[in-house]
Amino acid sequence: MADKAKQDSGIVETIKTIVYALLIAGVFRTLFFQPFWIPSGSMKDTLLIGDFLFVNKMTYGYSYASCPSIRMQRFGVNIDAKDICGWLDRDNKRFWGGEPERGDVVVFRHPVTGQDYIKRLIGLPGDKVQIKASVPYINGVPVQQMPDGVFEEPKELQGPERRPPSCENDPVGLGGICVKSRKIETLPNGKSYGVLNIGTTAVDNTGVYSVPEGHFFFMGDNRDNSVDSRVGQNRRGVGFVPYENLIGRADRIMFSSAGRSMFYFWTWRGDRFFKAVE
Repeated sequence: MADKAKQDSGIVETIKTIVYALLIAGVFRTLFFQPFWIPSGSMKDTLLIGDFLFVNKMTYGYSYASCPSIRMQRFGVNIDAKDICGWLDRDNKRFWGGEPERGDVVVFRHPVTGQDYIKRLIGLPGDKVQIKASVPYINGVPVQQMPDGVFEEPKELQGPERRPPSCENDPVGLGGICVKSRKIETLPNGKSYGVLNIGTTAVDNTGVYSVPEGHFFFMGDNRDNSVDSRVGQNRRGVGFVPYENLIGRADRIMFSSAGRSMFYFWTWRGDRFFKAVE
């Protein structure tokens, strides 16, 4: 009997340890840093498919979106952040709110689907943004762009979705070299970063977007392979993103996997450990 009681006590202690660990991890993820794995190429070459980073949640304060969504389709689990923290929804306001800066790389909740997206902040509340010949204009002034050669990568199936990249020199067969034009873009506040271009698309010339108060305008750095604020708000497009939907700022890549999973350590990219997100 004593042995059975001891065994039962050990099981209870193990369960308690697991529960405590999950609670601590949940609090850490909610208040401080949320892990994020880059699933698509919309932010190349700033962020590559397979980059694993932590999102700093303290930068912009907290809202309902700070709570993590728990989605495990394989097990039928789909718990949205609003299901957990809907009581924090405060009419587009935040607790201890911090103001994002133009040029920040931000993770936010899609206003319609609730999926986590990562893009670069281009337009602030009250701005008028327009794209002309692939160049953003902010309040009527073109953003400076300087040619910076080309970005090259193998034409191969990438990431868990196993999709090949789009190339400026298409058609390119699998195994060939995929090329995109690269430019250094500099925003009015002096923030500089690389952007990629393939050719002329429907979102390279747009009307004027008037960013509402309490909302932000985002674009991907891989300009012709990004669904962002240039596409109206619907289940696919992003449109303007409310302040309360911001999750946090991407500051540093921890490691990067070129394979189908971040656990394939033999595919980790040696030059991206602890790389700052510019």
